[in-house]
Amino acid sequence: MSSEREKMLAGELYDALDPELVAGRVRARDLCQELNGTREADEAARRDVCGRLFGRGGESVWIQPPFFCDYGSNIELGERVFFNFNCVVLDVCRVTIGDFTMFGPGAQVLTPMHPLDAALRRREEYGRPVTIGSDVWVGAGALILPGVTIGAKTVIGAGSVVTRDVPAGVFAAGNPCRVIRALSEDERQAYTGG
Repeated sequence: MSSEREKMLAGELYDALDPELVAGRVRARDLCQELNGTREADEAARRDVCGRLFGRGGESVWIQPPFFCDYGSNIELGERVFFNFNCVVLDVCRVTIGDFTMFGPGAQVLTPMHPLDAALRRREEYGRPVTIGSDVWVGAGALILPGVTIGAKTVIGAGSVVTRDVPAGVFAAGNPCRVIRALSEDERQAYTGG
């Protein structure tokens, strides 16, 4: 029989009040509080907290506190991911973020889902993983909703609500977010060197 954590990560209905899951959220909130209490010059302390918080990538992530997440351990970061002030990642399912991806202030990545049936919603929830490619720029205040995949070198406009997959190499914006145009080869290579 699967544990509640295994069911959660598999995107199945699970009990969020399971003691193991509650302990995982308490651990993450304590680590976020520790991170958010550091001073700008406390780079070693921030690096240490990030190494304990994230499932992968804590050694090179750059965060401007405050930062908040559900578990942290379900967040897998590529090299030099950047989170600006007030970012939130609710990681009840895996959140995978590629190298050199940047999040503007107040951006949110959300994996939790709740049943439409009220009686079931009182007892259980579920989630869908989120995958974001390398060299993506997510604008300030954007919401990345459960189950979304965003392709590499894409730009998501500020305030966008991303409800479905976005391909690589485009500028997308709006509520709901939609592709506005493809980025030119020059735009995609301008600052990444290829």
